Amino acid sequence: MNTLKRAAVAFALALPGAAIASVVAAPAAHADGCYTWQRTLSAGSSGNDVRQLQIRVAGWAGTGGIVRIDGRYGPQTAAAVKRFQTAYGLRSDGIAGPQTFNKLYQLQDNDCTPAHFSYSELDNGCGRGGWSGGPLSADQTRANAVRTMWKLEALRRGLGDQPINVTSGFRSTGCNNQVGGASDSQHLYGNAADLTSRNRSLCELARASRNHGFSGILGPGYPGHSTHVHVDSRRENNSDRTANTTAWSAPNCGVGSGD
Repeated sequence: MNTLKRAAVAFALALPGAAIASVVAAPAAHADGCYTWQRTLSAGSSGNDVRQLQIRVAGWAGTGGIVRIDGRYGPQTAAAVKRFQTAYGLRSDGIAGPQTFNKLYQLQDNDCTPAHFSYSELDNGCGRGGWSGGPLSADQTRANAVRTMWKLEALRRGLGDQPINVTSGFRSTGCNNQVGGASDSQHLYGNAADLTSRNRSLCELARASRNHGFSGILGPGYPGHSTHVHVDSRRENNSDRTANTTAWSAPNCGVGSGD
């Protein structure tokens, strides 16, 4: 979303109470070139609009939880929406209406990525770029990367809006072999990111990641992870043997799979 558009949304959200009511009560407008919701969503709703919402709130799954991107507005989705609302100072009722959508529009760029992360950050494939060369189609890998970015946006917010640096995202099979990655690495699927931060310690990253939908967390104390924290969504990956598993290991930070 361009700067002027974000400024306009921010101004609208800052208006006095009476004006806010008039803004959020208005019919949905096309906030950007990505997606626009046309109805209020709540428990029992289903459809692609629910699925689009789930992609954007999956990072608010709560400790050890995940939000299935299945298009059904169940308890996990409602709880994630409620945490999202709380994190951004909205009415916390677990119902996705105009205020919730306006905040998502404010966070969302025209290419469907969140405000603080981009395709270029998640696709550093050994400097070659592109989304092909992995086990999945380029389109599916790219879609997985979008989901990863929205979880990272939630993690960033949970850390007090402190910047997070992605040092490695998607890797093609050739790139993964080149850097010595595991043969079943979640980087191959667009499900993973390696993180650092100038403002937060690696242990703070690892501990906070437990609350934001990541089923794979590897950090300080785990072999080869003394300089970054690896996060991934292996429980949502039905394409390899790690599906439906949780692997948290950052022993120096007190983070283990039983936490």
